[in-house]
Amino acid sequence: PLAEVTPDDFEKLDAIVITHGHGDHIGDAVAIAKKTGALVVSNFEIATWFGNNGCESHPMHIGGGHRFPFGHVKFTIAHHGSTGPEGEPLGNPMGVVLRMDGKKIYHAGDTGLFYDMKLIGEMYGPLDAALLPIGDNFTMGIDDAVKAVELLAPKVAIPMHYDTFDIIKADPAEWARKVESKGGRPSVVKPGGTYEIS
Repeated sequence: PLAEVTPDDFEKLDAIVITHGHGDHIGDAVAIAKKTGALVVSNFEIATWFGNNGCESHPMHIGGGHRFPFGHVKFTIAHHGSTGPEGEPLGNPMGVVLRMDGKKIYHAGDTGLFYDMKLIGEMYGPLDAALLPIGDNFTMGIDDAVKAVELLAPKVAIPMHYDTFDIIKADPAEWARKVESKGGRPSVVKPGGTYEIS
Protein backbone atom coordinates (compact mmCIF):
# COMPACT_ATOMS: atom_id res chain seq x y z
CA PRO A 1 0.00 0.00 0.00
CA LEU A 2 2.95 2.40 0.39
CA ALA A 3 4.26 1.77 -3.12
CA GLU A 4 3.75 4.55 -5.62
CA VAL A 5 4.51 2.38 -8.64
CA THR A 6 2.60 -0.24 -10.62
CA PRO A 7 3.83 -2.90 -13.05
CA ASP A 8 3.21 -0.40 -15.87
CA ASP A 9 5.93 1.87 -14.46
CA PHE A 10 8.69 -0.66 -15.23
CA GLU A 11 10.21 -0.67 -18.71
CA LYS A 12 13.32 -2.85 -18.69
CA LEU A 13 14.74 -4.99 -15.91
CA ASP A 14 17.61 -7.46 -16.04
CA ALA A 15 16.33 -9.62 -13.21
CA ILE A 16 13.99 -9.97 -10.27
CA VAL A 17 15.51 -11.80 -7.30
CA ILE A 18 12.88 -13.31 -5.00
CA THR A 19 13.75 -14.48 -1.48
CA HIS A 20 10.56 -16.42 -0.69
CA GLY A 21 7.05 -17.12 -1.83
CA HIS A 22 4.80 -14.92 0.29
CA GLY A 23 2.38 -12.59 -1.45
CA ASP A 24 4.07 -9.41 -0.24
CA HIS A 25 7.23 -10.58 -2.03
CA ILE A 26 5.82 -12.25 -5.15
CA GLY A 27 3.30 -9.41 -5.49
CA ASP A 28 3.19 -8.16 -9.07
CA ALA A 29 6.39 -9.94 -10.07
CA VAL A 30 4.71 -12.10 -12.74
CA ALA A 31 3.27 -9.06 -14.48
CA ILE A 32 6.54 -7.11 -14.12
CA ALA A 33 8.67 -10.02 -15.39
CA LYS A 34 6.45 -10.52 -18.42
CA LYS A 35 6.34 -6.80 -19.24
CA THR A 36 10.07 -6.17 -18.85
CA GLY A 37 11.54 -9.52 -19.91
CA ALA A 38 13.25 -9.81 -16.52
CA LEU A 39 14.79 -13.11 -15.50
CA VAL A 40 13.30 -14.33 -12.21
CA VAL A 41 16.04 -15.73 -9.95
CA SER A 42 14.98 -17.71 -6.89
CA ASN A 43 14.94 -21.15 -5.32
CA PHE A 44 14.00 -24.13 -7.47
CA GLU A 45 10.38 -24.21 -6.36
CA ILE A 46 9.72 -20.50 -6.86
CA ALA A 47 11.59 -20.40 -10.18
CA THR A 48 9.51 -23.36 -11.38
CA TRP A 49 6.31 -21.61 -10.23
CA PHE A 50 7.27 -18.51 -12.24
CA GLY A 51 8.17 -20.67 -15.24
CA ASN A 52 4.75 -22.29 -15.06
CA ASN A 53 3.27 -18.79 -15.06
CA GLY A 54 4.99 -17.82 -18.31
CA CYS A 55 8.14 -16.14 -16.98
CA GLU A 56 11.79 -16.79 -17.78
CA SER A 57 13.44 -18.06 -14.61
CA HIS A 58 16.69 -19.40 -13.21
CA PRO A 59 16.50 -21.90 -10.32
CA MET A 60 19.04 -21.89 -7.50
CA HIS A 61 19.08 -22.85 -3.84
CA ILE A 62 20.57 -21.99 -0.45
CA GLY A 63 24.36 -22.05 -0.51
CA GLY A 64 24.44 -21.83 -4.29
CA GLY A 65 25.92 -18.97 -6.26
CA HIS A 66 25.72 -18.07 -9.93
CA ARG A 67 27.24 -15.36 -12.10
CA PHE A 68 24.78 -13.60 -14.38
CA PRO A 69 25.48 -10.81 -16.90
CA PHE A 70 24.16 -8.29 -14.32
CA GLY A 71 26.18 -9.64 -11.36
CA HIS A 72 26.71 -12.55 -8.98
CA VAL A 73 23.90 -13.96 -6.82
CA LYS A 74 24.61 -16.06 -3.69
CA PHE A 75 21.70 -17.38 -1.63
CA THR A 76 21.98 -17.73 2.15
CA ILE A 77 19.73 -19.12 4.84
CA ALA A 78 16.82 -17.18 6.30
CA HIS A 79 14.40 -18.27 9.01
CA HIS A 80 10.85 -17.71 7.80
CA GLY A 81 8.24 -19.48 5.62
CA SER A 82 7.63 -19.69 1.89
CA THR A 83 4.20 -20.41 0.44
CA GLY A 84 2.59 -19.29 -2.78
CA PRO A 85 -0.65 -17.43 -3.52
CA GLU A 86 -2.74 -20.58 -3.11
CA GLY A 87 -0.86 -21.73 -0.01
CA GLU A 88 1.32 -24.10 -2.03
CA PRO A 89 4.77 -24.81 -0.54
CA LEU A 90 7.50 -22.96 -2.40
CA GLY A 91 10.71 -24.27 -0.87
CA ASN A 92 12.79 -22.57 1.79
CA PRO A 93 13.12 -18.83 2.40
CA MET A 94 16.47 -17.26 1.61
CA GLY A 95 18.64 -14.21 2.00
CA VAL A 96 20.85 -13.05 -0.85
CA VAL A 97 24.30 -11.55 -1.30
CA LEU A 98 24.37 -9.63 -4.56
CA ARG A 99 27.68 -8.55 -6.10
CA MET A 100 27.52 -5.94 -8.85
CA ASP A 101 30.07 -3.45 -10.15
CA GLY A 102 32.46 -4.23 -7.30
CA LYS A 103 29.77 -3.68 -4.62
CA LYS A 104 28.32 -6.26 -2.23
CA ILE A 105 24.77 -6.00 -0.91
CA TYR A 106 23.14 -8.38 1.57
CA HIS A 107 19.36 -8.56 1.51
CA ALA A 108 18.34 -10.65 4.52
CA GLY A 109 14.91 -11.50 3.14
CA ASP A 110 12.23 -12.01 5.75
CA THR A 111 14.01 -13.59 8.69
CA GLY A 112 14.58 -13.75 12.37
CA LEU A 113 17.99 -13.02 13.83
CA PHE A 114 20.53 -15.83 13.50
CA TYR A 115 24.18 -16.02 14.52
CA ASP A 116 25.36 -17.11 11.07
CA MET A 117 24.90 -13.48 10.03
CA LYS A 118 28.36 -13.06 11.53
CA LEU A 119 29.64 -15.70 9.10
CA ILE A 120 27.91 -13.96 6.18
CA GLY A 121 29.63 -10.71 7.14
CA GLU A 122 33.00 -12.43 7.47
CA MET A 123 32.85 -14.51 4.29
CA TYR A 124 31.26 -11.99 1.93
CA GLY A 125 32.27 -8.72 3.56
CA PRO A 126 33.00 -6.07 3.82
CA LEU A 127 29.37 -5.60 2.84
CA ASP A 128 28.62 -2.25 1.24
CA ALA A 129 25.01 -2.42 2.41
CA ALA A 130 22.72 -4.70 4.40
CA LEU A 131 18.93 -4.55 4.10
CA LEU A 132 17.30 -5.86 7.27
CA PRO A 133 13.68 -6.30 8.35
CA ILE A 134 12.65 -4.37 11.49
CA GLY A 135 8.86 -4.84 11.60
CA ASP A 136 8.73 -7.60 14.24
CA ASN A 137 5.86 -10.13 14.46
CA PHE A 138 6.84 -11.95 11.22
CA THR A 139 10.56 -11.05 11.21
CA MET A 140 13.22 -9.44 13.37
CA GLY A 141 12.12 -6.43 15.35
CA ILE A 142 14.16 -3.32 16.03
CA ASP A 143 16.50 -4.71 18.72
CA ASP A 144 17.22 -7.95 16.85
CA ALA A 145 17.93 -5.96 13.68
CA VAL A 146 20.37 -3.76 15.63
CA LYS A 147 22.18 -6.92 16.70
CA ALA A 148 22.17 -8.11 13.08
CA VAL A 149 24.03 -4.93 12.10
CA GLU A 150 26.65 -5.70 14.76
CA LEU A 151 27.09 -9.25 13.42
CA LEU A 152 27.21 -8.28 9.73
CA ALA A 153 29.25 -5.06 10.11
CA PRO A 154 28.05 -3.50 6.82
CA LYS A 155 29.19 -0.07 5.69
CA VAL A 156 25.54 1.02 5.79
CA ALA A 157 22.38 -0.67 7.07
CA ILE A 158 18.94 -0.01 5.60
CA PRO A 159 15.68 -1.03 7.34
CA MET A 160 12.89 -2.80 5.46
CA HIS A 161 9.73 -4.85 6.00
CA TYR A 162 7.93 -2.39 8.29
CA ASP A 163 4.86 -0.08 8.19
CA THR A 164 3.25 -1.80 5.20
CA PHE A 165 0.42 -3.00 7.45
CA ASP A 166 -0.53 -2.34 11.07
CA ILE A 167 0.92 -5.46 12.68
CA ILE A 168 4.45 -4.57 11.49
CA LYS A 169 4.46 -0.88 12.39
CA ALA A 170 7.93 0.14 13.54
CA ASP A 171 9.85 3.37 14.05
CA PRO A 172 12.87 3.43 11.73
CA ALA A 173 14.22 6.50 13.55
CA GLU A 174 14.38 4.49 16.80
CA TRP A 175 16.18 1.69 14.98
CA ALA A 176 18.61 4.19 13.39
CA ARG A 177 19.42 5.77 16.78
CA LYS A 178 20.15 2.34 18.26
CA VAL A 179 22.34 1.35 15.30
CA GLU A 180 24.32 4.58 15.64
CA SER A 181 24.73 4.01 19.39
CA LYS A 182 26.49 0.72 18.54
CA GLY A 183 28.78 2.37 16.01
CA GLY A 184 26.84 1.42 12.89
CA ARG A 185 25.75 3.64 10.02
CA PRO A 186 22.02 3.51 9.27
CA SER A 187 20.16 5.01 6.33
CA VAL A 188 16.37 5.09 6.23
CA VAL A 189 15.10 5.02 2.64
CA LYS A 190 11.45 5.94 2.18
CA PRO A 191 9.25 4.06 -0.34
CA GLY A 192 10.08 5.38 -3.77
CA GLY A 193 13.40 6.74 -2.54
CA THR A 194 16.90 5.69 -3.56
CA TYR A 195 20.24 5.10 -1.92
CA GLU A 196 23.40 5.21 -4.00
CA ILE A 197 26.25 2.99 -2.83
CA SER A 198 29.50 4.88 -3.28
